[in-house]
Amino acid sequence: MTPEEILQGLYDLTLVGNAPEVLALTHAGLELGMGPETMLFDALIPSLEEVGARFERGDFFVPEMLIAGRAMSGAMEVLRPLLAETGAQTVGTFVMGTVKGDVHDIGKNLVNIMLEGAGFTVIDLGVQVAPEKFVEAINEHRPDIVGFSAFLTTTMPMFKANMNALQKAGIRDNVIVMVGGAPVTQEYATAVGADGYAADASSCVKKAKALIAERRATVPA
Repeated sequence: MTPEEILQGLYDLTLVGNAPEVLALTHAGLELGMGPETMLFDALIPSLEEVGARFERGDFFVPEMLIAGRAMSGAMEVLRPLLAETGAQTVGTFVMGTVKGDVHDIGKNLVNIMLEGAGFTVIDLGVQVAPEKFVEAINEHRPDIVGFSAFLTTTMPMFKANMNALQKAGIRDNVIVMVGGAPVTQEYATAVGADGYAADASSCVKKAKALIAERRATVPA
């Protein structure tokens, strides 16, 4: 196969969520001497962007997004260490977790896949994440964005508890805060003092990129 055929295959097969073939093509590309960043930026990321566009148009639904994301994840397992070696620039770093008291993670995991597919470095803290753990992770990883996810109305008040913990630790202004989850609304996000809200994985990526661009435009490097 030629490099062009491999890139086209990676794009097409990620789109339909054929994980074994995407993985096979990733290995084939590396054997041909293709750069990991070429496969990522010329095939995998554009494919995931198309998945997001189809979701927004109503042509794709959550299951299609999940299987495309899983196909992409398999390739990323192989490419991630190689990308780190090449020093490839990431869009930004995103610390993510489901808040304390909540064990739901399907939505969070889908968002993580889409973020990684868009070129973010994602640090997933898992579920039942206490405010102190978010504070520790922010201090350790210095992310651009921290994301709080809640699936239950009963755990949404943890957003405010987390914000208070960041404030108390003196790091609230160092990081962009995004919130989301099935019962969450823009109004609620605004009420707890979050910088951004997204209703789904696709819009989360767009909002995250916009917030980072905004922050970098106003804060000197």
